[in-house]
Amino acid sequence: MANEPIIEADGLTKRFTVKKKTVEAVTDLTFQVARGELVAFLGPNGAGKSTSLRMLTTLIPPTSGTARVVGFDILKQPASVRARIGYVGQLTSGSFAQRARDELLSQGAFYGMPKAAAVTRADELIESLDLGSFATRAVQQLSGGQKRRLDVALGLMHAPPLLFLDEPSTGLDPQSRANLWQHILDLRAEHGTTVFLTTHYLEEADRYAERVMVMDKGRVIADDTAAALKANLAGDVLTFGFAGADEADRAAAVVQGLTERGVRREGTASVVLTAPDGDALLPAAVRALDAAGIAVRTATGVPPTLDDVFLALTGRTLREAGEGEAPDEEVDAAHAANEKAGASR
Repeated sequence: MANEPIIEADGLTKRFTVKKKTVEAVTDLTFQVARGELVAFLGPNGAGKSTSLRMLTTLIPPTSGTARVVGFDILKQPASVRARIGYVGQLTSGSFAQRARDELLSQGAFYGMPKAAAVTRADELIESLDLGSFATRAVQQLSGGQKRRLDVALGLMHAPPLLFLDEPSTGLDPQSRANLWQHILDLRAEHGTTVFLTTHYLEEADRYAERVMVMDKGRVIADDTAAALKANLAGDVLTFGFAGADEADRAAAVVQGLTERGVRREGTASVVLTAPDGDALLPAAVRALDAAGIAVRTATGVPPTLDDVFLALTGRTLREAGEGEAPDEEVDAAHAANEKAGASR
């Protein structure tokens, strides 16, 4: 298994019935993840990210398609999959009446950890995720952010080779987010843990993920490194300011030859262009304009973001894109209804 992909999804599709209409939450999800990768799964609310994670973690069955996770079939060997993964969902998973530290120890026992090892691991997680101030309090007494940190600790308790994180840092303060990410990075460095996560904090995906998958309306529409996606689909935005409209008109004709993506006017005396490797293009453009006798008054370069990537792919930003799509809670309710009626098999 050492050389096999740790996730192999083949045509995973999930349909729900929402308000008497069929919603295809995920369509033909096909991809592989290598052992040790850190993959960020991006998209708006309702895009199908959480449904995809729930299928891969055996929480819900696909309508069609299949997948192998940590070497086991999600449909034929769900128990083997669950024993080898960690999953941190969006909802609090702890038992409200139990103390936070005891909840960690119970999780260790559930995974068959010896008591001494569970105690040591629980203490490590309490320290690294800053749970000490509330480790002896009942889960029901914790704030939302504290419960979230406990959820993450529960998912990490058995140090799984593959960790699924569904918006793990939502509701955490900046220090807690930093501590969480440091623990994730330490896990990868020490144990080669594979991490597959969804997040709405795009700077996290940009900074930490080696690979970014973008999903919209149930389909994966891009899959590459963050740097490649930004360079190829968005690019740096360069803005040049001039003394007046005449100079800007002349400048537009000069810089047009420096990019394949076109040039636009902004205001009366500015020219804007988008191009990959803008940091190298900026001085070249200034030199070309100077050689043409056009004085540049201001020149700025702004690197692209992953939100710019989504805008380039769909015409919308990630923050705008959830409108008009089935909310996650409706999909959850539909799945619950289908399960109750025996419709999901």
